[in-house]
Amino acid sequence: MATAAAAPAIRWAREYETIYILRPTVDNAGAEKIIERAKDVISRLDGRLTKLDNWGKRKLAYPIQKSNRGIFVYLKYIGYGGLVAELERNLRLLDEVVRFQTVLLKEDIDLASVAVDPEEVQYLHVEEEEEESEDAELERARSLGMAPRAPRPMPPSEEGAPGSEGAAKGAASAPAAEAPAETTDADAPAAEKED
Repeated sequence: MATAAAAPAIRWAREYETIYILRPTVDNAGAEKIIERAKDVISRLDGRLTKLDNWGKRKLAYPIQKSNRGIFVYLKYIGYGGLVAELERNLRLLDEVVRFQTVLLKEDIDLASVAVDPEEVQYLHVEEEEEESEDAELERARSLGMAPRAPRPMPPSEEGAPGSEGAAKGAASAPAAEAPAETTDADAPAAEKED
């Protein structure tokens, strides 16, 4: 009895994206060294980098390690099982990387059918731009309608409402009622003057 050779099973990969943030003091050579390490991890574990983008230095949503800015780098890649764990382990070991996050985009991708544009995976240096002053940054945010608003003052009706702290404070800090000033003969009307 002859048996037919079984066709090799397709090994399905997954598509991921990772964004990591570098310290703002990292120079272009240091950033490129980290990219090369990430590329090495992806290729060593039979993955394929499909997109690499340097977003440059941006303001952070909140301070991280006493810094308000960071250099953002975006990676999009396809790989198998342990690729994400190994890439994140390598990012965790680097002092220059302050945060990273990986997201699964698609499942069941045939890695052999994926074509990569060489221009999409080149690391482009972002030109060093002058640091914006806090005032210029705030002004730009205001022009876009994104600046935080100043707190609103309390309406007068709420400040002195009975039973509120505002009423107690208002009564204690209000100046005493002034007595009417004495009128002099010069201030009195001519009809009231007596000679």
